[in-house]
Amino acid sequence: MERNYAIDFIKFFAIFSVVVIHVFPRDSQIGLFILDNFSRFAVPFFFTASGYLFGKKMIHKRDSLDYFKRYIIKILKLYLCWLFFYMMYDVLILYKAANDAQKEFTQYINHFSFLDLVYYGTGTSGYQLWFLTALIWSVIILFVFFKVKKARLLLTISLIFNLLGLFGQSYTVFYDFPLSTRDALFIGLFYTTLGFFFADEKFFKKSRAITTKTCLLLIFIFFTIQVVEGYLLEKILSGSHGEYFISTIFLTAFLFLFALNNKTLGKDSFITKVGGRALGIYIVHVVFIDIFDLIISALRMDHLSDNLFLKLLETFLIITVSYISYDLLQYFKRRLSKSIKSS
Repeated sequence: MERNYAIDFIKFFAIFSVVVIHVFPRDSQIGLFILDNFSRFAVPFFFTASGYLFGKKMIHKRDSLDYFKRYIIKILKLYLCWLFFYMMYDVLILYKAANDAQKEFTQYINHFSFLDLVYYGTGTSGYQLWFLTALIWSVIILFVFFKVKKARLLLTISLIFNLLGLFGQSYTVFYDFPLSTRDALFIGLFYTTLGFFFADEKFFKKSRAITTKTCLLLIFIFFTIQVVEGYLLEKILSGSHGEYFISTIFLTAFLFLFALNNKTLGKDSFITKVGGRALGIYIVHVVFIDIFDLIISALRMDHLSDNLFLKLLETFLIITVSYISYDLLQYFKRRLSKSIKSS
């Protein structure tokens, strides 16, 4: 399969946006609120890219079931390893700060529910791990529909769920949906399925009529609409803070179409190299944000938490440290694997 450098190139900006969302306080200034809303394309783009790469393998593999099993096992291993890591990190912090460590440890363990661990991917300080569980369930559902030749039906169903999920986001001003909508069913499934369809040449050929220039214009328009949509819903209509919007659908679709029509964009650039490690950065960056905040607190510099320059510096620092640390982990993992094979 021909490598698409543009996907990794855009992934760099997506992972930068994720770190911005987690680092910057969104409501302290209108500029930061706009930046937060601007960044909301990131996770939908990651789901779409995952669905596209999964679809490329599914459509061209004879033994699609074998690839599906290996894909799910790979993501599941990643989730379980990092779930364990963040649980251990939480326990370490708990024992450091607790007055009654045994009691608080018991409370920590007891607060986990089956749905937290298996479906929502929540419960630890590694709150970003929800992406992995959502991806696992999205791919499982997508594979079932693909095997029964109903993937097109799934695209429609998942779109309906995505739109319904808006009422658990900023659209609570119209109706407050009683369930959490940051999960596979309401976010991951639609964008993963959308990416899967981009992997289908018949679907993609119909989209190629849109020129690169038009695509860039539409991307700019929907970035603007996404910010305006978030502002109107939260600031004007007093809705809840949302993680995705109606405009996010169009923005993500045109961003991905742009990537498919410009496959060599960012080839051999450092940005593309970092974007290729976006998932690793996504998984580890939260612990470094927490460590950074602990250091700032220990130095009694909390008054600088809203400082724009410091937050920008922290964002670049977190991405850099996360990239290097994950790269080192992969290096040691390869070395360990070679040692085991040679022994």
